[in-house]
Parts: sequence; C-alpha cells; structure tokens
Amino acid sequence: MATTADLLAEAQTAYHRLQIGESAVEVRDATGESIRYTPANASRLLAYIRSLQAQINGCPAVVPPLRPVWG
Repeated sequence: MATTADLLAEAQTAYHRLQIGESAVEVRDATGESIRYTPANASRLLAYIRSLQAQINGCPAVVPPLRPVWG
C-alpha cells in the first residue's frame, strides 16, 4: 500500500505531465483505483494534490464556498 507521500508524488508527476502537453495521465488513489485525468479535468487532479498535501500537513482539506454565477 502506497503512503500519502507516495500518492502525492505520483499525482504531482501526473499533473506536471498534463501541463507539458500529454493528453491523458493515470493516477492510482489511496484505494488502489486508477483514475484517468485529461487537460479538461486537470483542476480535479490539482484538487486531489491539495487534499493530499493537507493530509500530510495534518490539516483538513478546505473547500471554498460556492459562488453563484448570474448570467
């Protein structure tokens, strides 16, 4: 079983690969499930990275409030 630090390193590497132009990357989460990320959902991967960083730092992940958008 991978440690949180291992999961964070894998997620950061995957995010970097997306940022340099790879079309899709796969990351294994804490349950061992493989998740595929693309540039279109890179923000979800970044949120996952921040969640792992918060776990390592001993802080709960902070979720900002939703802001309504009026069209």
